[in-house]
Amino acid sequence: MVRPIVKDVLFLGQKSVPATPEDIPIADDLLDTLRAHSAECVGMAANMIGVKKCIIVVDLGGMALEMFNPRIVSKSVAYEAVEGCLSLYGARSVTRYRNIKVEWKTRAFQTKTQTFTGNIAQIIQHEIDHCNGIII
Repeated sequence: MVRPIVKDVLFLGQKSVPATPEDIPIADDLLDTLRAHSAECVGMAANMIGVKKCIIVVDLGGMALEMFNPRIVSKSVAYEAVEGCLSLYGARSVTRYRNIKVEWKTRAFQTKTQTFTGNIAQIIQHEIDHCNGIII
């Protein structure tokens, strides 16, 4: 189900709670909402659709990656980026990292770890910030 995008900074500024297997339908809604906004959005976090659960989805160029309870375990090569967000007005400067190693749970709640670089790494960092209540 496509859900409305939350723009309330007080809500977005709250830290999300860990996701459980019962939260899989939230990921389905996130995927539907991401697809509905594909022209202007490449990643979403559950709080962007009004749910304070630590779930993100990222468009990998036609294929979506779902992450439940993602966390960055290492990062390197800092750089300054300017980012916009579907939930926020305007663009903001932020420090990102070119290389990140992320641990998360899959839809089957199996633990996975992978290294991401470049644009995908930046998107994942942005969405994990959402989970942590960080508004850039």
